[in-house]
Amino acid sequence: MLTFFVAGQNAWQVTELDTLPMATTNNALCEGFVNSERFVYSFGGLDTSKIYSGIHRKSFRYNVSQNHWTSIDDVPDTLGKIASAASYVHGKIYVLGGYHVLSNGTEISSNRVHIYNPVTESWESDGSPIPFPIDDHVQTVYKDSLIFVIGGWSNTNNVPHVQVYNVYTDSWTQATQIPNNSIFKSFGASGYMIGDTIFYAGGVSDGTNFLARKYMRKGVLQNGDPYNILWTQMDDLPGDPLYRAACSGYQNTVFWMGGSAKAYNYNGIAYDGSGGVDPNKRIVHYQSVDQDLIEINNASIALMDLRGIAKIGGGNWILAGGMDTSQVVSNKTYLLHNPNFSGILGGFQPPYFKVKQVGSRFEIQTEFAGTVKVYDPSGRLLYSNYKLLADLYIEKSDLSHGFLLFLFDDGSNVPVTEKIISGN
Repeated sequence: MLTFFVAGQNAWQVTELDTLPMATTNNALCEGFVNSERFVYSFGGLDTSKIYSGIHRKSFRYNVSQNHWTSIDDVPDTLGKIASAASYVHGKIYVLGGYHVLSNGTEISSNRVHIYNPVTESWESDGSPIPFPIDDHVQTVYKDSLIFVIGGWSNTNNVPHVQVYNVYTDSWTQATQIPNNSIFKSFGASGYMIGDTIFYAGGVSDGTNFLARKYMRKGVLQNGDPYNILWTQMDDLPGDPLYRAACSGYQNTVFWMGGSAKAYNYNGIAYDGSGGVDPNKRIVHYQSVDQDLIEINNASIALMDLRGIAKIGGGNWILAGGMDTSQVVSNKTYLLHNPNFSGILGGFQPPYFKVKQVGSRFEIQTEFAGTVKVYDPSGRLLYSNYKLLADLYIEKSDLSHGFLLFLFDDGSNVPVTEKIISGN
């Protein structure tokens, strides 16, 4: 287990978790919940071969409380695919679009809507097909009911369509298109919705060499109508262009993480013929109230080729797979924690910390990663260990009987304690 930090007000703590069952990139990634238990899901992608035959349908589930990945049923398509996107909406996961690559190099955009049920751990019948097949699109969710599919590539070119899927009615509606120009139309952009406003950034405009851009755009729903959207260009991203980054948000902040400054084909080789592309070590925050853009260039991980990030609450997000430096397909999983996005500000409310006696063990539950220590009444340290989000178990036999003081310190908030009388 390795933990890294980015200093300052916009600090991110990055911790390595259990590795994926296989190295994979361009995989659709999202969160899912069963009752109150948290999971992360990975669908499809590309293996270490980085050739068309390595594009697969394999799917995996990460159990947050156990810090463990397992295989689940493959994506129910005829061929493997990349550049799709997954969203958790109203208790189910919707995997939309993507593209297949044939042996002759032909790329075919998908119109499939795959529906995975985390409760039954099975795929349901596909939803209504996407009106315009799409891949490498922006995908975001509105009010746990509508999935917005914005722009992207459809077989031969970038398209201006804004396609909205209603998970309750299994139906599609065309919303106001993005402007039909190279500023708004793109593939490989990423975005997030705050309230009634969609923000998306980066991606590739049409052109001979497919150049990545630093454009930022927003779409505001007019009078709360999800199909009537006013699209405008914003100030550009600071620094380099951005391609295939992860994007999420918290309250009034949207952030982009990872990605690359150059656009590339699915094998990681630049479209402009300059060779292999490397990821950046970059995080960009946009604060929608103050309209501030903040760029962090010393992030602790460098990943690109990202098609989603899992938002699991408590200021925690998870990334899995992607491409590392030198276009290495990764099997790594990272927990990213930002105390400023945790809902626990200034230490006025303590982080969640619970100690349970379960048979011969203590079960430690926390919302964040951090250090757990146990002391006896004299103040002698009996136990110390760094805890991930997964539940931590301590054998009672490793501690003394009677009064024990458990302490949890996540490094950002005021440490919290719990007093326990230990039995046999």
